Amino acid sequence: MPSKPQETSPLLPSPNGDVVAHVPAGEPSWLQSWRYFIFGSRFNILLIFVPLCLIAEHLELDAGKRFWFSFFGIMPLAMMLGVATDQLSLKLGDILAGLLNASFGNAVEIIVGVVALMRGELAIVQTSMLGSVLSNILLVLGCSFLVAGVKRPVSKFEAVSAQTSSSMMTLACITLVIPAAYYHLHLSKGSGHQAVTWLSTSLAAPLMDPATAQAINFISLGTAVLLLFVYVAYIIFLLFPPGESASSPPEESESDEEPEEVGMSTTAAAQGLLVTTIVTAICAEVLVGSIEEFAVTYNVPRNFIGLILLPIVANAAEHLTAVWMAAEDRMELTLTICVGSSIQIMTFVVPLLVVIGWITDHTLTLFFPSFETIVLFTSVFLVSQILQDGMSNIMEGLMLLTLYAMISIASWVQ
Repeated sequence: MPSKPQETSPLLPSPNGDVVAHVPAGEPSWLQSWRYFIFGSRFNILLIFVPLCLIAEHLELDAGKRFWFSFFGIMPLAMMLGVATDQLSLKLGDILAGLLNASFGNAVEIIVGVVALMRGELAIVQTSMLGSVLSNILLVLGCSFLVAGVKRPVSKFEAVSAQTSSSMMTLACITLVIPAAYYHLHLSKGSGHQAVTWLSTSLAAPLMDPATAQAINFISLGTAVLLLFVYVAYIIFLLFPPGESASSPPEESESDEEPEEVGMSTTAAAQGLLVTTIVTAICAEVLVGSIEEFAVTYNVPRNFIGLILLPIVANAAEHLTAVWMAAEDRMELTLTICVGSSIQIMTFVVPLLVVIGWITDHTLTLFFPSFETIVLFTSVFLVSQILQDGMSNIMEGLMLLTLYAMISIASWVQ
């Protein structure tokens, strides 16, 4: 009868004769963890753009080089943040894992948003957040439905959970409609007289009198706090669904799904998360700092950069995962990535940036001009209609992609 395995492995000599530290059995060593972290994906070949980005910034090269080097450099960093978060969450309980994934699920959006906010690039903050939502629910979900539709006529998913997510998106969308409605209603009553330029770096640089601006600031801050509360409640709802008793563990279900690979130790995963966050923040600083010059030099609309290009940077790896899962007929996971990420941005990331802006005296509101408000509302409405029946097909994917293409064209000429 084989003996029971020990909790830890003994000290072993390395090939060069040195002694390596003993590690818990079943947990990768520090070297194995970092090898998995850096070389675990072919996508990480894009890491070559990180030093190129730093060199271009140090030498003050052309804005195009700085923009594209940082653009492609952030892509693998975004994926590595996700890997470190997933590996760290494997060692935690359900509650801590849920909170960790909630905090770092859109880490790149938060980092880019904070950097842009501190630089006073409020338009980039607003358009990049809106663009992340649109890319998730239109571009990625549309590609997922399209790929799944090519392989099978109809793909099914849980309609009830999809509708709950759609309702959360609708609620968050309404929060953008209220400040815009207040502004236009106040303007129609003649309060636009003696207007002053307010939020000059905003999307449309609206003219607004101080009283109206103060009211919208108050509405935005109060709404942001409420949305953060709703998001915490939503996380608790997902962790502890109604009807499940905390005292009795759920029955084990037989599943063909393999457990997720443990590729990193807890210490290495935490170190990787910290280092990658710092490097991402540096690259984001270069990216945001080059946008203005890049837009002017190459005649690229700033709205297009924020609405279309930046979301691709932040979510490239996540987008590929969602489409791949759809091809494998794992539509529940695809919806979790696309719709869940959008909910997180609208109810957690954007309100968080509003609160950070209030604390640091960088006024950021939930007021979006009419074009952006209508675009978001119609997109959420279309997605809600498509998710109602719990099924998807190739035609629904084409509809989502068509709407995204129309928005892209409009943002280029806006």
